[in-house]
Amino acid sequence: MATLLWLQTGACSGDTMSLLNADSPSVESLVRGGSLDILWHPSLSAKPAGALGELIAAIEAGTQPLDILCVEGSMITGPYGTGMFDSYRGRAKIDITRALAARARHVVAVGTCSAFGGIPAAPPNPTDCTGLQFDREQPGGMLPPEWRSASGNPVINLAGCPVHPNTITRSLALLAQDQPLELDFLNRPRAFFNSTVHQGCTRNEYHEYDIEEKDFGGRGCLFFNLGCQGPNTLANCNSDLWNRRSSKTRAGVPCFGCTSPGFPRDGDLFRTEKIGAVPVALPLGVSRAHYMAYKNLAHAAAPLRIKNRDMET
Repeated sequence: MATLLWLQTGACSGDTMSLLNADSPSVESLVRGGSLDILWHPSLSAKPAGALGELIAAIEAGTQPLDILCVEGSMITGPYGTGMFDSYRGRAKIDITRALAARARHVVAVGTCSAFGGIPAAPPNPTDCTGLQFDREQPGGMLPPEWRSASGNPVINLAGCPVHPNTITRSLALLAQDQPLELDFLNRPRAFFNSTVHQGCTRNEYHEYDIEEKDFGGRGCLFFNLGCQGPNTLANCNSDLWNRRSSKTRAGVPCFGCTSPGFPRDGDLFRTEKIGAVPVALPLGVSRAHYMAYKNLAHAAAPLRIKNRDMET
């Protein structure tokens, strides 16, 4: 049974809400099945708040083993590097996180805030936020790029705002069983970040035939005009539907690219930045020349059932 401590730092608790909605597996099944021993979670633990301080002290002293440290929220380093904008009983949480990370077998950044800094680290970043081991796109956050946990892994980044529920519990289940987690170039588990949001999107065909919406409410693609980041965002939103029902793009809302280190991007989230008639950020793996060539041909080749998407059949 793997011991787990869940620490909230500069967080909105969105990833905790996501965790509680996981069903494949659920967090309760991991506990009841003997995979996880949750030493502390701010929303699940019945012990008084003072028990967290005692637990932290025991882990630091080496008398309480810690297998998995989960951190939810940005690392708030202000003011002036003290971290005292976010403290627990007079001690900066960044100092507590460093101390616990030094003892943990695995360290997991749950959410884009703890992975890369997220919304709190967006300009002007008034509280000097960063991620655990990334500062937005740059390696090295609160911990240096070369830092490794007792298992030999860097911080494992479960990116998302919030993370997909089952991404959290499946990752924790694998770590609890000492199963390997292959990581990508941003230290995200490849198993959950190996395809784009565009793949599996019900608007995919409209994108391929260059049928792009200019206003919300239609069935066409949201990439060219309305800011959708689905073609260049690695996430499982459309391959593992939220609550087994839907996703943002299926509901008609553009993907904001929340699993990416640059989230939230500057500017209007509902507008696609373009140079002339070509988006600045192209789909992953597509060159500008190829994009321009195939888009012109695709629009002409679109079948009537696609062009007449808004007509009743």
